[in-house]
Amino acid sequence: MIEAEFLASLIAASMRAGTPLLFATLGEIVAERSGVLNLGLEGVMVSGAMTGFYVSLVTGNPWLGVLAGGIAGLLLALIHAFFTVTLKVDQAVTGLMLVLLGLGLTGFLGRDLVGQVATYIQPVNILFLSSLPYGNAIFNHDPVVYVGILLVPLLWFLMNKTRYGMELFAVGENPEAADTMGIPVDRVRFLAVLIGGFLAGIGGAHLSLAYAKVWTDGLTAGRGWICLALVIFSGWMPQRAIFGAYLFGGLDVLSFKLQAVGLGVSYHFMRMIPYIFTILVLLFSVIREREKFGAPSALGKPYIREQKF
Repeated sequence: MIEAEFLASLIAASMRAGTPLLFATLGEIVAERSGVLNLGLEGVMVSGAMTGFYVSLVTGNPWLGVLAGGIAGLLLALIHAFFTVTLKVDQAVTGLMLVLLGLGLTGFLGRDLVGQVATYIQPVNILFLSSLPYGNAIFNHDPVVYVGILLVPLLWFLMNKTRYGMELFAVGENPEAADTMGIPVDRVRFLAVLIGGFLAGIGGAHLSLAYAKVWTDGLTAGRGWICLALVIFSGWMPQRAIFGAYLFGGLDVLSFKLQAVGLGVSYHFMRMIPYIFTILVLLFSVIREREKFGAPSALGKPYIREQKF
């Protein structure tokens, strides 16, 4: 009985903790599929978290907070897209700039929000499904969790069955050939980066309004970097991202759950597990050939059209 209760509690907590990771990972998959790497996910997520918390606090409407978080992520992504796609600045440098910008701005602007209580997103109990075995662990979450789950097949369809998805793959694999075929490379990449930023911002807002239910400086605590590893873990495929996000979410909450049942495991060691796993994923990606892992061939490379005379 205790084992069943522990497992149900772990499943529920993994879904809650994994949802912010899922949104940011899915968004980054879209951006990277176009060939644009955004190392600034940490800054984008923390900006979405603070903005969402502030708007919910002021308006009393957490859904406006979620939307505002997405818009905050969109604005930071706009900066990234302008520098990397339009001005052809190095993508890694611009991404690191976003991390510093996001953490710095939220630390300064959000200092008065620490200790405040906003209006949070409430869970929705799906009556019939929640009565199934482990149903209460799976079907008793806030709507954003379910939107994240639905987003997986929607993005798969977008990337594999639509014209924009085909263009996304083309510019990510061979932008020169895509340009020759008449595909607007910069436009496709620009939109992909904006989509990625919007989703990461929503992930950050969910973190402050549904999971942590608080605002503190540096609330994301490295989750943006974990999402970058999750993109590799998923092989740049949305359908795999959900498993990786929930797995990392479960590892994140495991220390609390084990302490709750009285297991004598060092708290500090357990808190290290998600980051150790992140290092292992990155190490595995280096050992294996990049093509086998599914990374777009033009990832991280700015496209500069050759002048024709």
